[in-house]
Amino acid sequence: MSSRRDFFKYAGIAGGAVAVAAVGRYALSGAPELVTQVNANTMPPLTPSTGRPYNPVVTLNGWTLPWRMNEGVKEFHLVAEPVVREMTPGFKAHLWGYNGQSPGPTIEVVEGDRVRIFVTNRLPEQTSVHWHGQRLPNGMDGVTGLTQKGIPPGKTFMYEFVARRPGTFMYHPHADEMTQMAMGMMGMWITHPKDQNPLIDDVNRDFCFLLSSYDIDPGSYTPKVATMVDFNIWSWNSRVFPGIDSLNVALNDKVRIRVGNLTMTNHPIHLHGHEFSVTGTDGGPVPKTARWPEVTTDVAVGQMRQIEFLADEEGDWAIHCHKSHHTMNAMGHNLPTMIGVDHRGVGKKINSLIPDYMVMGERGMGDMSEMEMPIPDNTARMMTGMGPFGSVEMGGMFSVLKVRKDQKPGDYADPGWYKHPAGTVAEAYKGALPAAPTQLNTAKPMQSTRPSSTKEIEVQVRKPNGHSGH
Repeated sequence: MSSRRDFFKYAGIAGGAVAVAAVGRYALSGAPELVTQVNANTMPPLTPSTGRPYNPVVTLNGWTLPWRMNEGVKEFHLVAEPVVREMTPGFKAHLWGYNGQSPGPTIEVVEGDRVRIFVTNRLPEQTSVHWHGQRLPNGMDGVTGLTQKGIPPGKTFMYEFVARRPGTFMYHPHADEMTQMAMGMMGMWITHPKDQNPLIDDVNRDFCFLLSSYDIDPGSYTPKVATMVDFNIWSWNSRVFPGIDSLNVALNDKVRIRVGNLTMTNHPIHLHGHEFSVTGTDGGPVPKTARWPEVTTDVAVGQMRQIEFLADEEGDWAIHCHKSHHTMNAMGHNLPTMIGVDHRGVGKKINSLIPDYMVMGERGMGDMSEMEMPIPDNTARMMTGMGPFGSVEMGGMFSVLKVRKDQKPGDYADPGWYKHPAGTVAEAYKGALPAAPTQLNTAKPMQSTRPSSTKEIEVQVRKPNGHSGH
């Protein structure tokens, strides 16, 4: 974390000025230093060295924004700007985000903190920041035209409020929202409890990530911003499998995962091998009497879901969206179903004209995950990612919870693939099989008491002709 002296060297950012109605003496010190991050790996938790202590979160394929303390106020600096995000190896997207990445860095504060956020706009159009789910003064809510003027390009605005309640929240623009959010402008906000809260348990591992979706043509770099439903890239923190890091925990860790949804559809998030409880939403902690065990929770548009569980089963456990097309990458649309169609003869004829032509989907789509079929540069393969037994045949919103008995406290490094004890892996059956299937049909046919009739029934349909009474 940068020192207070280093922060004070920065009196202006990108020619911008602090543009708020009430500019106090604190503004004269200049905005805090601008800190950026371009590495797409999961960064270690940021342990607080100033302000109230808390147990930090780990942002999947992301990081936490540093701050400075200025006369008891926790100050952050966000910059809205174009960014390049590597969504998976071999596939990069030209997005808009904050501080070098999309999503932007996670902001972590403590209940009761007075928070001051400087927002510098380096976009080609005006923007704002809405602090999704926060209780704050109306003029700090970040809705352009309604609660504030938009932040013009090259200018810096300042937001200030008290973090009044603990929980999991988000931030995103409320200016040209369809364009700016479709381009990746979003981030997470975590408010930790200042005291022991009866509804918020202590945990050993605390992860968070945002759900986002994009429509990027194969070979392209920039999302289509007018898309409403037909997305082809479904991501966690703007990463797609196999580019999504695993969630690495120790056996018997109490684990919390916070998920926010800023896509345009719902996502049933499913965890293998464990049961969890939904312990919080962006409305706050869920009363313990209202919790029940689950293995899947649906996260609707604009919602947060906070789940907790005991990681008491060793292994590599899948965690993913249960909408099957959300675990695929680009090129997933408009493909005909060719299962069972033998078009080898046609394929030979086409190969004489197009040497690289390849039969697609004749036996299902799984074969495509291992095909070295040519695709345009800068395209995420539809299904890929290798596991210890071969292709995982997944993409998009998919990752792995790795539970290990020898994972040390505070160690988030990938432990590698799980070594299964002998006799605990499904494998080919080597015994004898029946020669032929036996068909059982003991049910008696139902007898009708009504006389049979071979007379055809003709149904006449009369369509309205536009004249009443006929």
